[in-house]
Amino acid sequence: MKQIALDIGLARAPTLESFFAGPNDAALRHLQLWVGSPTRSPVPTYLWGEAASGKTHLLQAVQESLRQQGARAGWLDPSMLEPPEFDERWAVVLMDDVHLYTAVQQHAAFNWFVNAQSLQRGVLAAGALPPADLKLREDLRTRLGWGHVFQLSVLSEPERRSVLRQAADERGVFLGDEVMDFMLTRFSRDLGSLMQLLEQLDGYALQTKRAITIPLIKAMLESE
Repeated sequence: MKQIALDIGLARAPTLESFFAGPNDAALRHLQLWVGSPTRSPVPTYLWGEAASGKTHLLQAVQESLRQQGARAGWLDPSMLEPPEFDERWAVVLMDDVHLYTAVQQHAAFNWFVNAQSLQRGVLAAGALPPADLKLREDLRTRLGWGHVFQLSVLSEPERRSVLRQAADERGVFLGDEVMDFMLTRFSRDLGSLMQLLEQLDGYALQTKRAITIPLIKAMLESE
């Protein structure tokens, strides 16, 4: 069967509490302590790892945690072709997928970094490569690597299966082994997308008054 490409936007803002750490517990605990501190350290943090390891989830979760505290954050990712100027009201600068930055974005990232550091604000960045391997301007690359650096690992299939099972049980939803296999092999490995898929399936099953089966999943996709 041809693999189904599914790009599910997260309906709920990612949180640190909803991040299943698995082998990435050290990075999660570091960010929880940083966000929860009344005097957040200005020492930068850099997360790196392959796709679906949770980098963007953690950056967005930090942004959401600070928003709940009434704090603002600057955000930069490769989709922002014309980055805004640094804003002194930002409590932290968040930079995602830095390995894909254009020259213009690298210039903005360096400017944001320098301004944030001069004002003792935090910098949290993420990329697919360790700092030493980033193909970025040298002054930006070295700054990204001088603070806390954490490598994130993609959850194994048994770990993703365990998380899905637990989330389904909490909803009172039964996922048969065939359904679980289908979800894990036909959709994104990203746990956030899988959780959103489960939420959508739960809602669709309630709406149609049917159990969650592979035909139900296909019917839901066809109805979108």
